[in-house]
Amino acid sequence: MQEQDDLITRARTWLAEDPDPETAAELAALVEAGDLTELADRFSGTLQFGTAGLRGEIGAGPMRMNRSVVIRAAAGLAAYLKAQGHAGGLVVVGYDARYKSADFARDTAAVMTGAGLRAAVLPRPLPTPVLAYAIRHLGAVAGVEVTASHNPPRDNGYKVYLGDGSQIVSPADVEIAAEIARVETLASVPRPESGWEDLGDEVLEAYLARTDAVLTPGSPRGVRTVYTAMHGVGKDVLLAAFARAGFPEPVLVAEQAEPDPAFPTVAFPNPEEPGAMDLSFAKAAEVQPDIVIANDPDADRCAVAVPTADGWRMLRGDEVGALLAAHLVHKGATGVFAESIVSSSLLGRIAEAAGVGYEETLTGFKWIARVEGLRYGYEEALGYCVDPEGVRDKDGITAALLVAELASKLKEQGRTLTDLLDDLAMEHGLHHTDQLSVRVEDLSVIADAMAALRAQPPVALAGLRVASAEDLTRGTEALPPTDGLRYYLEGDYKARVIVRPSGTEPKLKCYLEVVVPVAEASDLTAARARGQEILDAIKKDLSAAAGI
Repeated sequence: MQEQDDLITRARTWLAEDPDPETAAELAALVEAGDLTELADRFSGTLQFGTAGLRGEIGAGPMRMNRSVVIRAAAGLAAYLKAQGHAGGLVVVGYDARYKSADFARDTAAVMTGAGLRAAVLPRPLPTPVLAYAIRHLGAVAGVEVTASHNPPRDNGYKVYLGDGSQIVSPADVEIAAEIARVETLASVPRPESGWEDLGDEVLEAYLARTDAVLTPGSPRGVRTVYTAMHGVGKDVLLAAFARAGFPEPVLVAEQAEPDPAFPTVAFPNPEEPGAMDLSFAKAAEVQPDIVIANDPDADRCAVAVPTADGWRMLRGDEVGALLAAHLVHKGATGVFAESIVSSSLLGRIAEAAGVGYEETLTGFKWIARVEGLRYGYEEALGYCVDPEGVRDKDGITAALLVAELASKLKEQGRTLTDLLDDLAMEHGLHHTDQLSVRVEDLSVIADAMAALRAQPPVALAGLRVASAEDLTRGTEALPPTDGLRYYLEGDYKARVIVRPSGTEPKLKCYLEVVVPVAEASDLTAARARGQEILDAIKKDLSAAAGI
């Protein structure tokens, strides 16, 4: 009984200072109804601030995304920046078109202003890479992007960048979280009604001018494209970038062209999810373009699809990553090519053959962007950094431009992206990748699966003996600790498996790769079939071992 009374008291205390009439009404209804189960879920702790910032379902209470949580997060960030010697520094705030994003952005600007920092807010919902660009362009000490990227409609998030233009990593996340925990009440956080700057289009124009830098002057620009913004904020910026570059205007998937936080045509607004590209493929069947390009809702990711004899096929992120690497090598790029540990080892082969540097990092562009001398970075989850001097993060707009340039060049030669993938397979072996991804309602399922694999590591997968099993929580010589497991399998196929919880979604993700040797072009079909056969068997055995 005491526990129930404490829960109601905490809910009423939270309710008394909730600045949002919508979440306040929602919480008042739960208290009135005595819905202890729902209240316990919302007040079982606090939404944890980490290297991904904050991300969660919108609603009332400390375990949800709401204005109260955002104000506390902003106050913690402001205190951290001042402790780092940045009092009076500029914080740039961007936001997408999700529910509450504009409110969260305004609250952040108010808190920064009240704390004695300067704040500037982007003029409207814009792609995340525009915010990442603006930080360095304006000489800011930090940036905040209000977005949940490709999460479900009910979610929102809060992504923090520091002055180098890259996302926070430890120990900054821990130190910011500690400052957030020190915020006792919202009343203690000054929030003036004005005093920050509402930016015009100058920053966007500067970003668009920079996008031209990824292209070679005079390169072919003839590719015809179907494009979807996936109900997000990418359309206007991508169309402007394509027009500046001289590409034919992409044909839009009209049903998904305008921002809509309900994401009504897709179950999940992520090009990788089943069904998300169906409308794009229907439009492609109608207009017969050379390629299909998709951005996720905040336009930091780029998906590419190509025609096949059976319709349209989404290229895997690893395939696009290799294609862009090959294109940059051909353009004479120097510096370091980098990828996360869950991405295909093909990038290392391409870099080695080209004589350019190569590095492997932990998952996330917060790590990739920090590679010294970075020229190109990618992650298999459709993220590509092709202009690190402009945007030190994944950028779905400049990646789309570079894909379009490559496809245009190949088109002039009577070839396609698929033909270039075949060339890479012939030169380096067929690097066949796949993923086993399990979305859960109960996060304990993920914890139990990781525990099961640690307690009893598999000795063989797909009939191939596990040659080595690494627990990445211990770290390696090259990598700091992270929650993950990595297996290398014996045999000629150089099979590799990595298992890790997603950092942004309630998913357990397993990344699989085999390398099938290819002697001649006529062997490619059989090699792909063999590669998929092995990966399917690994999935089955891994599922059994993890109990998922």
